[in-house]
Amino acid sequence: MRQWANFVGYQLVWFAAVCGAARGAYWPAVLAVALFAAWQLAVSAQRGPDARLAGVAVLTGVVLDGLLSATGLLHYAAGAPAVPPGGAPLWILALWVSFALTFNHSLRWLVGRPVLCLALGAAGGPLAYAAAARLGAVSFASPAWHGFVWLAVGWAIACTLLGSLAGAWRRTWSQTPVAS
Repeated sequence: MRQWANFVGYQLVWFAAVCGAARGAYWPAVLAVALFAAWQLAVSAQRGPDARLAGVAVLTGVVLDGLLSATGLLHYAAGAPAVPPGGAPLWILALWVSFALTFNHSLRWLVGRPVLCLALGAAGGPLAYAAAARLGAVSFASPAWHGFVWLAVGWAIACTLLGSLAGAWRRTWSQTPVAS
């Protein structure tokens, strides 16, 4: 049941972020991810790995979405505030956090399967951005396929990285003795 709640929570963050960004607002994403992350970390048996994955995901988003923004391949409807200024908007970084919080839960089946992680990232990343574009949160520079190729490569790497780290940190976390 918690896996389904995690999946639904992630989807709610995605819709809040994308719909808010399409209207020029970043705060719906920040509020939604704050609620989702607080709930997820409160109920998770993997708090440490979840928090670490969220941190890595933010850094990954800063790099990937920052490069897409800096190169002009992608334009964000709510581009500010961003990290760094002109880089990855806060609302997209909120999505990275919420995505990371699925790896030990609703996407647990991906952990330890790097080929599936790679395939999910290569297909799912561009599809999510295409859906966000249809809702008006992002737009692609012409020709759009350049942006999609970068997204496919970047998300394939990111998803594989997050899946690998989730597995490694889960094993370490479960082997850590509990202090008396």
